[in-house]
Amino acid sequence: MIIATEDRFPLAQAFTISRGTKTEARVLTVRIARGGVTGWGECVPYARYGETPESVRAAVGALPPSITRQDLQDALAPGAARNAVDAALWDLEAKQARVRVWALAGLPRPLPVVTAFTLSLASPDEMEKAARLNAHRPILKIKLGTADDMPRLEAVRAGAPRSRIIVDANEGWTPEVYTDLAPHLVRLGVELVEQPLPAGADGMLSEIARPVPVCADEACHDRASLADLRGKYDVVNLKLDKTGGLTEALAMRDAARAMGFQVMVGCMVGSSLAMAPAVLLAQGAAWTDLDAPLLLAEDRENPLHYDADGVHPPDVNLWG
Repeated sequence: MIIATEDRFPLAQAFTISRGTKTEARVLTVRIARGGVTGWGECVPYARYGETPESVRAAVGALPPSITRQDLQDALAPGAARNAVDAALWDLEAKQARVRVWALAGLPRPLPVVTAFTLSLASPDEMEKAARLNAHRPILKIKLGTADDMPRLEAVRAGAPRSRIIVDANEGWTPEVYTDLAPHLVRLGVELVEQPLPAGADGMLSEIARPVPVCADEACHDRASLADLRGKYDVVNLKLDKTGGLTEALAMRDAARAMGFQVMVGCMVGSSLAMAPAVLLAQGAAWTDLDAPLLLAEDRENPLHYDADGVHPPDVNLWG
């Protein structure tokens, strides 16, 4: 039996990117029960990719109850629906075998991973205040994506002079804005820029200087998308809701590295259940951004543990 239900988790405060603002994480939870054992997984339907909770629930509901993780890769396209089912099947297989998912997948035992903490897009004064409050964190990720981002960059660096900084424009810049900002990114010690230009209109990245590594996010989905990213991007951001689950993500991570890309592991705004399999994927990644549970006012039971060492692997009572 496969059941998909909607859950909502209020955010501790409104979260804004260049495309809009949200006050809650709206997720779908998939449970698969077989032989008295239940596995579960979570996904975040994303409107940017034409997904809605209703469309994802319909895709999950159309699957045969006995589907295997291997058959799932062809049954559904990469995206949120396949991710939640893939995670639930990994969890189910691990419980049936009485081993942890990483052992089932032939992976080494995972360790805590240092993660970025995201600062929402706001006025320069608000972002400087947020940076000061979080200046103890090792990596800050700044949401940008307007034509007036220079004061925001300066403000965050002033608020957190010792933190490592990455920025995410969420497709919000033009080639002219990016070119103007690039030398200041270097000056302010920014070490990564995510998706400065819109996916599908990013050809200019192969023609202009990239003094700071540029990471493909919205332009990067599964292994089939990698070939088009060559020459334009230095890093790929793997998100389980884009790859369609851990199964494809592990293969994509290896393929990306073989093609010379560095790897970042990111997330949508979901609960600890959504982050749990991503912690396995993030082992050895150059950058990790799995901070979504830190943005929530409420989380799942047995949530992921965050401390000075980073985000820890999931407890068996959560997932895997």
